[in-house]
Amino acid sequence: MIMGLFKSKTEKELDSLIQRMEMNLSNNYKDNAQDNLKDFEAALEYAKDKGNIKGSTLSKYEGILTTYREKLKGYSHKDQKPYWH
Repeated sequence: MIMGLFKSKTEKELDSLIQRMEMNLSNNYKDNAQDNLKDFEAALEYAKDKGNIKGSTLSKYEGILTTYREKLKGYSHKDQKPYWH
C-alpha cells in the first residue's frame, strides 16, 4: 500500500478507471463496464503516446487491459439470451 503514495497522476487516473469498471461489473452494469473499458483503453493509449507511462508500469497496465478485454468479450445486454426461448 505504501507504493500507492508514489503513483503518478496518470497511474491514479488509470486506477480510478479500473475501479469504476470493477464496480460496474460487480453491479452487472454491462454497458457501463464496456464504456469504462473503452475509456481505460483510450487513457492508456494517450498516456503511452505522450510518454507519461513507460517500462514496467506500461507493461502492467497493458496486461490489465488484456485481462479486461477477455473478461468483457461478449459481455453486454445486447448479447444476453432471453430465458424464455
